[in-house]
Amino acid sequence: MSTPPATPFRSGFVTFVGRPNVGKSTLTNALVGEKVAITSDKPQTTRRAIRGILTRPGGQIVIVDTPGIHKPRTLLGQRLNDLVEQVLGDVDVIGFLVPATEKVGPGDRRIAASLDGYPRAAKVAIVTKVDVAGRDEVTERLMEVDSLREDWAAVIPLSAVTDVQLDVLADEVLRLLPEGPALYPDDVVTDESLEDRIAEIIREAALEGVRDELPHSIAVTIEEISRREEGELTDVFANVVVERDSQKAIIIGHRGSRLRDVGARARAQIEPLVGTKVFLKLHVRVAKEWQRDPKHLGRLGF
Repeated sequence: MSTPPATPFRSGFVTFVGRPNVGKSTLTNALVGEKVAITSDKPQTTRRAIRGILTRPGGQIVIVDTPGIHKPRTLLGQRLNDLVEQVLGDVDVIGFLVPATEKVGPGDRRIAASLDGYPRAAKVAIVTKVDVAGRDEVTERLMEVDSLREDWAAVIPLSAVTDVQLDVLADEVLRLLPEGPALYPDDVVTDESLEDRIAEIIREAALEGVRDELPHSIAVTIEEISRREEGELTDVFANVVVERDSQKAIIIGHRGSRLRDVGARARAQIEPLVGTKVFLKLHVRVAKEWQRDPKHLGRLGF
């Protein structure tokens, strides 16, 4: 009796698109099983194409977490949109996200229609946040999303928070990827550098509780990461960059109280990452209108 042929290994790239704040980073982290992308209730939290890597027995999914597509108001906004365009042209699967709790609107329709520009990628529609929506709401959303395009490879309702149907999505994406070897070692969950991950953790901590006009103005740069000779403490020196003196005052807070909170929140996440206690020194500096200045954007990595 002949043995059945082995299932071929598959590998490739997937990205999630949708309006800002539909849960792309949360879904990326849930699939990878570890926090590789920062999350916030502020739109446009993600600023770079962060790769999360999910390795299963049958294949490897490389998730590229991109900024939300939006109407740019600054040079930074335009560069973020350009980054999304570039990523979409390179991936094998595009997952289009719509939250179950909100009706499909003009922004969703515009993004769904724009996927015509990426014919080589398979398209999967994903209705997120089903854990906080009623059954009728989920059904209505699935019907709305299904009608947006005729070429969906699948339409999947899920919750990244409660892990409902995450495995169904992973199976479906894997099925749509090309045959090929693993692109990263089995134990790697992101190709982000330690410096980038620490900068993002600090930015996430700084975003918490700030006023709506401030999030886009915050950037973080790392001056130094060094482990002390005895090996039990890691020093991290970082800059929190804002655009105006008034924003600097908000970040620092009364007698430095807010900056201390930011440091404490960030340190709690950095320590498991570096495997030691951390001495974190944050300096707040002003770079006037950096979002609109090509030189500042270049220095800040955009």
